[in-house]
Amino acid sequence: MRILGIDPGTGILGFGVIDKVSSSKNVLVDAGVIRTRPHMPLDERLVEIFKCLKEIIESSNPTVMVIEKLFFAQNVTTAISVSHARGVAMLAGKLADLEIVEYTPLQIKQSLTGYGRADKKQVQEMVRLTLGLKEIPKPDDCADALAAAIVHAGSLRV
Repeated sequence: MRILGIDPGTGILGFGVIDKVSSSKNVLVDAGVIRTRPHMPLDERLVEIFKCLKEIIESSNPTVMVIEKLFFAQNVTTAISVSHARGVAMLAGKLADLEIVEYTPLQIKQSLTGYGRADKKQVQEMVRLTLGLKEIPKPDDCADALAAAIVHAGSLRV
């Protein structure tokens, strides 16, 4: 099964595509980030995110999209902005007939590291180990998207 993980954001949206090949093995297919220009109007950023995600979905052909749920943020402006990016990502997934699955950051950290309050470095290292990579995927947004995909892969039977 091919899984597309998404770490939503309007400035940087992380994505990671993995294949679940057996009950204990996941393989990296593609990963990276979609960046939008800082002073670009929000509507233009969202169009850019949608177009890029559409291309990623078409080229990688996943069957499911796993997206991080929005957690309560102290900065309301950031939370609203991330919500817009989540909506656009989910729309791109649904238009491609993907199943959409959501996990909270706490669920991802708990499942991946065994500790719901794990820091970024712990999550990145577990992503590296799980996928058998030589280096930690960068930036953080990319590693977070891969973490979401890995967590969902772990919930599936092959």
